[in-house]
Amino acid sequence: MAAWAVSVAVVIVLQRRSAAATLAWLLVLLFLPIVGLVVYRLIGPLRLERKKVKRSASRRVVRESLAALAALEALDDDSLEHMQLAAVAMGLGEASPLSADELDVYLDGASAYDAILGAIAAATHHVHLEYYIWEPDAIGTRLRDLLVARAKEGIAVRMLVDGMGSNNLSRAFFRPLHAAGVEVAWFNPIRLGSLRLRRPDFRTHRKIVVCDGKVGFTGGMNITDVHSAKLSPAYWRDTHLRITGAAVWPMQRMFVEDWCFATDALCPIDAELFPSPPRPGAHLVQIVGSGPDSDSFAIHKVLFTAINQATDRLWLTTPYFVPDESLLAALISAGLRGVDTRLLVPRKGDSRLVDFAARSYFPELLAAGVKIYEYESRFIHAKTLVSDDDVAVIGTANLDNRSFRLNFELAAIAYGALVNGVLADAFEADLRESRELGADAFGRQPLRYRLGQATARLISPLL
Repeated sequence: MAAWAVSVAVVIVLQRRSAAATLAWLLVLLFLPIVGLVVYRLIGPLRLERKKVKRSASRRVVRESLAALAALEALDDDSLEHMQLAAVAMGLGEASPLSADELDVYLDGASAYDAILGAIAAATHHVHLEYYIWEPDAIGTRLRDLLVARAKEGIAVRMLVDGMGSNNLSRAFFRPLHAAGVEVAWFNPIRLGSLRLRRPDFRTHRKIVVCDGKVGFTGGMNITDVHSAKLSPAYWRDTHLRITGAAVWPMQRMFVEDWCFATDALCPIDAELFPSPPRPGAHLVQIVGSGPDSDSFAIHKVLFTAINQATDRLWLTTPYFVPDESLLAALISAGLRGVDTRLLVPRKGDSRLVDFAARSYFPELLAAGVKIYEYESRFIHAKTLVSDDDVAVIGTANLDNRSFRLNFELAAIAYGALVNGVLADAFEADLRESRELGADAFGRQPLRYRLGQATARLISPLL
C-alpha cells in the first residue's frame, strides 16, 4: 500500500495541475485504487498528453500555412487597458484584435438562426460549421436541408460535430448530407466497442459558423429547438454574435485546426478561406481560443484580467458558476474595491451537483458586496461579461473548471461601446425577471443543503 501511495503521488504531482485538482485525484486514487485507476485512465491527464501531440501537430500545420497568407492587423487603439487586455491573449499565442465591419448581437434563437440561415444561403464559396450540440429536431433538420441544397449548388460545406454532444444524430440524418457531398466529421467520437477508449470529456464546446471567410457566428447557442421561443415552449435565454470582416479569420483558423485534428485532412489554405476585407472595419474584436491541448488556458486568463481591470461595473452572466480560487478572488476584490459587480445565474440549472457547488461560493461573494441574481423565468444559457462601458465578452465558455481546462472553447472580446451597451441593456432586462439573493438567505438554510453545497465544492475541480 505504501508503494502504491508513493507511486500515485509521484505520477499525479508531476502532472503539475492545480493544487485542488491534484489533491482530488490523489484522494480518489488512494481510497478507491481500482475504480480510481480505471477512471484516471479514461479521463486523466496522461491520455490527454497523447492527444496533445496530435492536436499540436495540426496547429503547427495550419499556422505555418497561414503565416504566408497575411500578417495580423495591429491594434489601433489608444486605451492602455485595452492594450493590456489584448496583450494577455496575444502573449499566449492567440490572435490580436482585428477589425470588424459589422457586429450584431442576438438575444433569442429565432433571430440568430434566421441570420445564420441567411448567411449560409448567401455563401458563394464555402460554409464551415462546428457545434457541440446538433439535434435532429426542427432547426437541426432545416439547417441540414439547407446545407444539402447549398452543396448541390457547388458550395463546399464542412460540418464538424462533437462526438458526445451530438450523439443523437443518426445515420439516416447524415444520409442526405453524404449524398450531396457535404463533408461531415466527428470530433472525438465515443466508440465503446473499440479497445481504445477516448476521453469522454475531451470535447469541442465551440459554436462556429463561417461563411466565405467573411461572416462568422459564435456564442452560446447550439443547433437545437430549445434556444428558440418559436420552436420550444421551454426555450432558453441565450446570446449569440455575428461578425463580419477580418475578425472572422481567427474563427476560421480554429475551425481549420479542429477539422485537421478530427480528419487528418487540411482544408485548402488560400485567399478564399481568409479573404482580405476591402477596407478596415469600424470595430475591434479579438477572438480567443483555449483547450486542453495548451497549458496557457487563455480564456481563463483573459477573463481574470478583464475582471481585475474593471473600475465602474462588472456584470457577468453564466449558466454554470464553479470558479477556481483565482477567479473567486478577482470577483471578491472587484466587489471590495467598489466596482458594481453583479452575477446572474439560473435559479435552477440542469445539474444539481453544479448548482450546489455554485451556491457554496455565494456567501463570501455577497459579503464582499457582489450582487447575485437568480434568473427565474427559464434557464439562462448566455455566457457574457460587461466591463465598464467599453469591453464586452460573448463566448462559449462557462465560468467553471471544465470550460477553462477540459473543453475547446472560444471567446469574442469586443472593444468599444457598441456590444457593451447591447449586453448591458440585455442584462438589465434579465434582472427584471430575476430575484436578488440576500446574505441572510444562506444562514437560514437547512443543514442538509449547507452540507451538500460544501461537499460539492470539494469536488468542484473535477466538475
